[in-house]
Amino acid sequence: MTSRPAEAAPGGPEPGPPPNPRRAEILAAAAELFARRGYHGTSIGDVGRAVGLTGPALYRHFRGKEAVLAEMLLDISERLLAEGARAADPDPSRALDALLRWHIAFALDNPALITVHERELDNVPEDQRHRVRRLQRAYVEKWVTVLRRRTPALPDDRTRAAVHACFGLLNSTPRSAAGLDRAAMGDLLHAMARSAFDGAAPGGETV
Repeated sequence: MTSRPAEAAPGGPEPGPPPNPRRAEILAAAAELFARRGYHGTSIGDVGRAVGLTGPALYRHFRGKEAVLAEMLLDISERLLAEGARAADPDPSRALDALLRWHIAFALDNPALITVHERELDNVPEDQRHRVRRLQRAYVEKWVTVLRRRTPALPDDRTRAAVHACFGLLNSTPRSAAGLDRAAMGDLLHAMARSAFDGAAPGGETV
């Protein structure tokens, strides 16, 4: 996991400063702890011990536990949006496949981040929480645009509902991937999501 770029541009984040390996290590350790114990069940000392830092040394990187969580969720949201923007393709079916491949790979490779992203946003300070929400909405709109091109008969409200339902499926991987290897789980999620989108349109219409 890389550290968050300094500021996000409307179409995706601009290239930020080189990632700080120590901050990235702290964020990765915190994600595992928050996913396993919950945000409130994890102290800043727990995070420090996980990476071999004392409290004062950890505070040189982050102001506290809230700052760790805020940076983590902003980073996740910016990465999703940036990769979603790269999934552009003139053919909407190929563009949808690219979005699905990216999101499935992210979910399978980062189960702790997916868990924290879904569960802990309310614990982020208000200003950063609003920024995360804006990034999330922009990411949803990337999918909505592709689906509307692929299925013009699908109304906007139904399209957004279908995207959120698909995210629920894809983000279930921390709970549902047991028993299948990564490749098999990825193929299953891709097939299920494509079938779900096909079924969302009136009469199953697709382009």
